[in-house]
Amino acid sequence: MLLTPLTRAIGQLDDPALIGVLLRSLAWTIACFAGLFLAITWGAAHLLPEGGWWAWLARLLGGVGAALLAFWLFLPVAVGIATLFIESVADAVERRFYPGLPRAAGETLGVQIWDGVVVAARVLAMTSLALVLALLLPGIGVLLGWAISGWAIGRGLFVAVAMRRMSRAEAQALARGRRLPVLALGGILALAGFVPPLNLLVPVVGVAAMVHLLHEPPEHRISQGL
Repeated sequence: MLLTPLTRAIGQLDDPALIGVLLRSLAWTIACFAGLFLAITWGAAHLLPEGGWWAWLARLLGGVGAALLAFWLFLPVAVGIATLFIESVADAVERRFYPGLPRAAGETLGVQIWDGVVVAARVLAMTSLALVLALLLPGIGVLLGWAISGWAIGRGLFVAVAMRRMSRAEAQALARGRRLPVLALGGILALAGFVPPLNLLVPVVGVAAMVHLLHEPPEHRISQGL
């Protein structure tokens, strides 16, 4: 039962609506990181003195650092951008699987956009904490970091999706009531987020899976003790 939302989300990746969102999300993400890479390499080339092996080394380290920073920031940036397309993804999922639902009427668009910024910031903060724990506590730190990242992604995406149909307070309460599946899906998404090229699919698949979790039949929730 727990994997049903995820498998349904993956199975809909052939939907033109989801493909369009995926391409737009990737385009914005690539544009963000291309700008970051160009800014760092330009700074290394123009702000450091010319000549000498140290200048060459600084530029090389700048390029490597930009690449590592892009890898580290990819998931929070991609998740943040994906929240901008929640309406498109959720509409596509509900149109195929839940055609009898009434029109979504939750929080305002401004609140939803701001919540997307908050989700991205939270995922970035938790990912940073996970990195620190992994470096300071080899082994157990990796597991703790993964759990923290999974919580941030799972709860953030679920609340963002639920806010299409209810207030923020109601969405947060619902997330607490479905803590186990929300955390489990978040953990899977966090793990996939650090495995190229699976990380490219995480934002769209994550949003779609959370839509399924939101509309999960009551008997499934009872069987899970929720």
